[in-house]
Amino acid sequence: MSRICLALVGLITLTTSVSAQRWMEQLDRGVVAIPRKDGSCTVSWRVLGTDAAGVSFNVYRVVEGEIPERVNFKPVSGATFLVDEAFRHGTETTYLVKPLINGEERAADGSFTVATDAPFDYLSIPLQTPERYTPNDASVGDLDGDGQYEIVLHQTGKGRDSSQGGMTDPPILQAYEFDGTKLWEINLGKNIREGAHYTQFMVYDLDGDGIAEVACKTADGTVDGVGAVIGDPNANWVNEGGRILAGPEFLTIFNGQTGAAMKTVDYIPARHPDTETPTGKQLDRIWGDGYGNRVDRFLAGVAYLDGEKPSLIMCRGYYTRSVLAAWNWREGKLENVWTFDSSSDPKYRAFSGQGNHGLSINDVDNDGKDEIVYGGCTIDDDGTGLYSTRLGHGDALHVGDLDPTRPGLEVFRIQEPRGSAGAHYNEAATGKMYWKLPSTSRRGEGPGRGLSIDIDPRHKGVESWVFGGGIRGLYNSDGKRISDRSPPSCNFAAWWDGDLLREVLDKNWIGKWDWNESKLERLLTAENCTSSNGTKATPTLSADLLGDWREEVIWRTKDKNELRLYVTPIPTEHRMTTLMHDPHYRLAIAWQNVGYNQPPHTGFYLGPGMDMPKSNIQVVPLPNADTQASSSELEPQTAER
Repeated sequence: MSRICLALVGLITLTTSVSAQRWMEQLDRGVVAIPRKDGSCTVSWRVLGTDAAGVSFNVYRVVEGEIPERVNFKPVSGATFLVDEAFRHGTETTYLVKPLINGEERAADGSFTVATDAPFDYLSIPLQTPERYTPNDASVGDLDGDGQYEIVLHQTGKGRDSSQGGMTDPPILQAYEFDGTKLWEINLGKNIREGAHYTQFMVYDLDGDGIAEVACKTADGTVDGVGAVIGDPNANWVNEGGRILAGPEFLTIFNGQTGAAMKTVDYIPARHPDTETPTGKQLDRIWGDGYGNRVDRFLAGVAYLDGEKPSLIMCRGYYTRSVLAAWNWREGKLENVWTFDSSSDPKYRAFSGQGNHGLSINDVDNDGKDEIVYGGCTIDDDGTGLYSTRLGHGDALHVGDLDPTRPGLEVFRIQEPRGSAGAHYNEAATGKMYWKLPSTSRRGEGPGRGLSIDIDPRHKGVESWVFGGGIRGLYNSDGKRISDRSPPSCNFAAWWDGDLLREVLDKNWIGKWDWNESKLERLLTAENCTSSNGTKATPTLSADLLGDWREEVIWRTKDKNELRLYVTPIPTEHRMTTLMHDPHYRLAIAWQNVGYNQPPHTGFYLGPGMDMPKSNIQVVPLPNADTQASSSELEPQTAER
């Protein structure tokens, strides 16, 4: 893959409604070229938030070092996607993209080389999967400052749900280039339990040096990417039942380039405020049970709490007590900004028991600063409680501009507790309820999954549906039932084909909803690939990783030795800035791996009849790279006690 980056090195920032400048990633052109079985090749690239208005492009083909030949007849001023019918499969072919500003062609600022043995329809990312492990969730960040994403992959061994006893294997994080080059490996050790609710890892440039960090919970015996051990390497806090309910708990910031631990502090909150070895009765009194179920439920995210710079959000608990801790990583220091504790003040009693198996980070009140939508409650940017719906715990959560006829953002969420609304739709800024769908299940339980995406152009905004709770059919943004039938899956979603509607993503396939016939049409089946996370059937990652604004999907192969990154081969007439330069969407990619993975949404309405968002991103000079502290200078490896 090309190493050609943007000529200007800088922090990309977004000017918000209150004129704050939000740090964003510098990305290169994201050129990608995928051979097709008909002998042609699709070529796609990004429109960046920093691009001049009216920028157009020329695309050049270079075959095995020959003279570059222009592919397009006239400058590409529309969608950044084309099909090269003159592509010759089996030759090493490089595609160059050159922007034109005011009609003047500039130097190429992106390229991609198709290897002679390149597969059809996808990019192959070879893996070095440890024996008895399975590739699971992934995230992306620019780990080396070249304007291109790298992958951080969670390799899972034997895992357990927090409600279950039994031994687990140490979680492993690996970093890869898109060509399969392995950068480093972190083994979190035996004192970190494996499972969907334990290891929530954030990949993001938290300090603005142009290089993404990796942050997660660690413990005695964690081995970083350069072989250094955190804490006591000989400590074993695993009890006879396979649980880890004692011993120190840490939060560590790892260097994205090397995997080296740069800073380790005590995790907030601890299991118990006074002891590292709490009894079952002590845990029960604080969290609601004494065997380690509710205490070991973790969530995480990244939020721009000041409207300018990203902060790390690390959380614990959602069935009963919920605690969210905000951290700043600046100039080698990791500092706790605030901590929200639903049990700290009687006025926050309504915030207990409202958490989901996931969260969403959004500027819900349009003040330029992010809030944390923690399921049924929302925490303001200053760490105070904004509101609680009091509807209780649920699995699925969707936040975005779901209805363009209403101001601001909306929330669609499902609930499981008996007697609560099975699903509801509310105003994100205030919690004001627009409509509810009560559960009618004889068992009294709400639905287990729900999806809210735009699949029917006859109705403005998204359509929503759920599985379980006795709720059937498809509902529009007003809560009106528009069809007795809904798609046969509500696990995930992707913008895949050429229109502005979204497609259904489940297991190893993508499907299009036929709103006239109320049935699903299969668009893609990823052969020899499989999904992750059991019945949740989610991809390794789905995001606008390369090419134009549409989303790519990464699945693992059945033999566990490869990731396959699928890029849509379908032409489109729509042009849009990369979704990764929409702050709302970018933060959703950071938290996609958390808990029960949820699909990302944009902070603007993306659908038929949309108003194309106007980009207002500026470039601010980076600090001199020579002044940045190296991983060896940022110590200690043990927590601040």
